[in-house]
Amino acid sequence: MKGFSTYLPLSLVLLVCACGDRAWNDPYPADHAGENILYTAFAERPKHLDPVQSYSSNEILLTTQIYEPPLQYHYLARPYTLVPLGAARMPVVRYLDQQGTLLPDDADPVRIAHTVYEISIRPGARYQPHPAFARDGRGEFRYHDLTAGDLADIHRLSDFPQTGSRELTADDYVFEIKRLAHPRLHSPIFGLMADYIVGLREYSATLHAAVAQQADTAYLDLNRYPLEGAEAVDRHTYRIKIRGKYPQFLYWLTMPFFSPIPWEAERFYAQPGLAEKNITFDWYPVGTGPYMLTENDPNRRMVLERNPNFHGERYPSEGAPADVAAGLLADAGKPMPFIDKVVSTREKESIPRWNKFLQGYYDTSGIGSDSFDQAVQVTGQGEATVTEAMRRQGIRLETAVAASTYYMGFNMLDPVVGDGGATERVRESARKLRQAISIAVDYEEYVSIFANGRGIPAQGPIPPGIAGHREGREGMNPIVYQWVDGQMRRRPIADARALLAEAGYPNGVDSKTGAPLVLYFDVTARGADDKASLDWMRKQFQKLNIQLVVRSTDYNRFQDKMRKGNAQIFEWGWNADYPDPENFLFLLHSAQRRVGGDGANSANYARAEYDRLFERMKNMENGPRRQQIIDRMVDLLRHDAPWLWGFHPKDYGLYHAWYGNVKPSRLAHNTLKYVRIDAALRQRKRHEWNRPVLWPIVLAAAMLTAILAPAAIAYRRRERETANRHGQPEQEANAREDGVA
Repeated sequence: MKGFSTYLPLSLVLLVCACGDRAWNDPYPADHAGENILYTAFAERPKHLDPVQSYSSNEILLTTQIYEPPLQYHYLARPYTLVPLGAARMPVVRYLDQQGTLLPDDADPVRIAHTVYEISIRPGARYQPHPAFARDGRGEFRYHDLTAGDLADIHRLSDFPQTGSRELTADDYVFEIKRLAHPRLHSPIFGLMADYIVGLREYSATLHAAVAQQADTAYLDLNRYPLEGAEAVDRHTYRIKIRGKYPQFLYWLTMPFFSPIPWEAERFYAQPGLAEKNITFDWYPVGTGPYMLTENDPNRRMVLERNPNFHGERYPSEGAPADVAAGLLADAGKPMPFIDKVVSTREKESIPRWNKFLQGYYDTSGIGSDSFDQAVQVTGQGEATVTEAMRRQGIRLETAVAASTYYMGFNMLDPVVGDGGATERVRESARKLRQAISIAVDYEEYVSIFANGRGIPAQGPIPPGIAGHREGREGMNPIVYQWVDGQMRRRPIADARALLAEAGYPNGVDSKTGAPLVLYFDVTARGADDKASLDWMRKQFQKLNIQLVVRSTDYNRFQDKMRKGNAQIFEWGWNADYPDPENFLFLLHSAQRRVGGDGANSANYARAEYDRLFERMKNMENGPRRQQIIDRMVDLLRHDAPWLWGFHPKDYGLYHAWYGNVKPSRLAHNTLKYVRIDAALRQRKRHEWNRPVLWPIVLAAAMLTAILAPAAIAYRRRERETANRHGQPEQEANAREDGVA
């Protein structure tokens, strides 16, 4: 027993001594402690990081840190203001008539045949290190003619031993505009841009013809084919020529679609054998921005690190009046970025993501429905603030009205819920079916249950804060709501059932076949957190005795179904690319249909009158005449109901005390360069919040000792008695027992 009683306390001493300054549950490597690193989480893996194709909100959070389009939004100014990024100054805009004669800035838009944007870029900017630029002693590219043997030991981009760089030129911006029409790429904005950029549609036809004469794997050299609407004037100047007057085009110049792309990188990635190893533009971006992607494991984590060739940028010196009081100008004029590395870990489930935030292992967090009450309280004046528990941890809440909309869409090509090319009578039946469902799905209840009230039920596609949005009775959707006692009220379910019967489905039964009406809801693969919302959606359809079948697939398969028009009902969202109603109304323009065009019109909605009005409205300046046209367009959409209008969200974000320079923006995404982290404070707080609680272990060990001690004593007594029966001296038996112990 002597050995037993000695070793147990020793093990406890070793256990306690093992607890140093680092928390036992720290998920990061020990050498990360105290480093200038930002830690975030993501749920959906990015699919495209090539700026010509990337258009999802989870992707733009990465691409905008790497690529530099000509313009950006001022980080602090409100209303949103455009300022140069890749450009040295704001573009020079010139208007031309049909004969190419220069027109004054206030010319009648009818006279304007073309608009020319002349953009001067900053000299001296350089690309991040990349194998595509590496050259040998003779000045030849090292990795532009790779063989299968060369790739035998290459598994990721970092396996190439040599890298290089070069200066950014105006040709690189032109090259990316040409890529919008590349036959082997599928840019979601090609259809829209082909309507504006002179010659882009014809350029696409030229490239298709060139590809038809090549082998499938042959490199298509865009430098061999000039584009009328985009040309370099000199090394640091280029021009974009568009049709007519389109004031919103400047907003597009803030987006990754118009970032510079070096031809060397495309030539490098086009080589056979690299795509099979995921060595592509979609996996390894090549940019001039403050960060570069050094680790891409989208099922586990993504890592951004400082671009050692970054040209530099200064924190803004001007902002809104409240920014000084908020400390947002303390870094005015200082060089950016402030953070050395950004580590983003994939967390599919909200609970572990939330717990790691509370432990200090993620620096910022959204607020899920299950954690809302723990994080936020609403004052008597209706103001949202953090709870006392959050305040004690130094956590603060930042809110912003989202220029976004979440909606449920109907595939208008579907023969049941859409037009499907059927007769007018059948189309009217489908329209009434959609209207009935619009009334039945109670988005007020949805926002209350699943968004904790953080949203406004939508009356149409345009969110508050965007020109064209109407408030009050003028902004009400009369198909779904009534104006009662000075406020909007959702129509009773009896109205929905009456519409359903008029559609030919009384009580949810097809009057022609007698079969129950079954509809299909296509969604991306869901976790346990989303089961409740899907069950809720089924119950909404059950109000009309309609059976809703949920078809869940992974994101890539879901996107493929949408492109082919195989979905029936789906859910989607849209974050504004720029603060103009055209950016929401184009989502239902027939030229943007997803099927056959890969555009943003996921409902594949088409109506001639709407299209005509859109063409008139899109290039107009904001004013009463434009508002009148928008009102008519929204009325058409409400009547046709290609969407259940869903809701416009309110964004809540939580930030730890060590996370500085926070000003939420729904339009600017290249914001990591502004953020500052106090790594020393974070390390202290992590240690404080994650101290191991050892007394239960000590107590359990003591209890175990108390339980085992009688057994050990009985064992010794039995051994002694056995030894005595066999004639062994007691002293010898004791010595043997001590040795065994």
